[in-house]
Amino acid sequence: MKRFTNYNHTIYASYLGYITQAIVNNFAPLLFLTFSKDYSLTLDKITFITTLNFAVQLIVDLLAAKFVDKIGYRPCVVAAHIFSFSGLTAMAFLPDLLSNSYIGLLIAVVLYAIGGGLIEVLISPIVEACPTEKKEAAMSLLHSFYCWGHVAVVLCSTAFFRFFGIGNWKLLACIWALVPLANTVYFLLVPLYPIVNEHERIPLGTMLRQKAFWLLMLTMVCAGACEQAMSQWASAFAESALHVSKTIGDLAGPCAFAIFMGCVRALYGKYSERIPLKKMMLASAVLCICCYLIAALSGNPVIGLIGCALCGFSVGIFWPGTFSTAAVILPNAGTAMYALMALAGDVGCSAGPSVVGFIANANGNNLKLGLLFAIVFPIVILFGISHLYKRQKIGRTSD
Repeated sequence: MKRFTNYNHTIYASYLGYITQAIVNNFAPLLFLTFSKDYSLTLDKITFITTLNFAVQLIVDLLAAKFVDKIGYRPCVVAAHIFSFSGLTAMAFLPDLLSNSYIGLLIAVVLYAIGGGLIEVLISPIVEACPTEKKEAAMSLLHSFYCWGHVAVVLCSTAFFRFFGIGNWKLLACIWALVPLANTVYFLLVPLYPIVNEHERIPLGTMLRQKAFWLLMLTMVCAGACEQAMSQWASAFAESALHVSKTIGDLAGPCAFAIFMGCVRALYGKYSERIPLKKMMLASAVLCICCYLIAALSGNPVIGLIGCALCGFSVGIFWPGTFSTAAVILPNAGTAMYALMALAGDVGCSAGPSVVGFIANANGNNLKLGLLFAIVFPIVILFGISHLYKRQKIGRTSD
């Protein structure tokens, strides 16, 4: 096959990479209640599916800081999509092939989680390295494709369940698996620009001794927790706590959440030169606190769903904004920084939904109480960002 030379193809493949990650992170949660009924799984076992997904991703993030530079970006990003493809197809077949269906599901989760972890580590630095301008805008727009992928997963899956029945979810899993399969080929053909030259790279030990780095890590933990605590439980929350149908719950819960999250990332990508990143993140943290309160305390289903949806708008800037801030503070950190930041984000992605699930399970499956407890995450972001910008005095680049 003929290779591409235009870096626009690299960016397009990266967009598809984040769509792939959206599929592996958000398809299974739409089936949580189906898994519970079909395989007789308790709420804590369902919770462990999300916990395992992000736990495996964070292990991959940690290991990637060591092996990616040695192996190379192209082999690693191709492998990421192969693992994602394998996990999605395994989810369709392994539960029926093994005597223990739950073990089959967990094996599938491990496979696609390896792919998701690699994608999170690799895609951001690949785009950051491309010879383009307006890096903050490019990063925000890139991360918006995770949201559009999330929307596509919810809308297309909901339509599929509506017309073909939720009993055919295994066929849909195989259809979604075609996306990483196609992107495997695409990444074999696109050009990749060097991330950071070896002689310019900040040593890992030097980076780990900087207090700002650890504050950034804490912010990433809470960014992942804020996002996934609502995103992963929105569908089940709408059905069980707000008592709406699955179709309405999926569309008004995780789908609306993802649309708002994608919109804020795309808007910031367009207007980043006019909107100070610091003020954007602080305002988003305040809005996120309000959204969790609305979702958890409102007795009105409509208002509760509005809280879920607007939460997507509030959390949208946290992840790419923290990456952009880190790139300003540690511009030559290279793969290690992105890997460890992704690790921190995945710790949050695992901790957020897990905290909600365990709190709910301990209080009679009360998801409202679980979501109320999750308010601690945006509160930490609010104080963390304030302190970070005060210490580092990041003004001209981000403000």
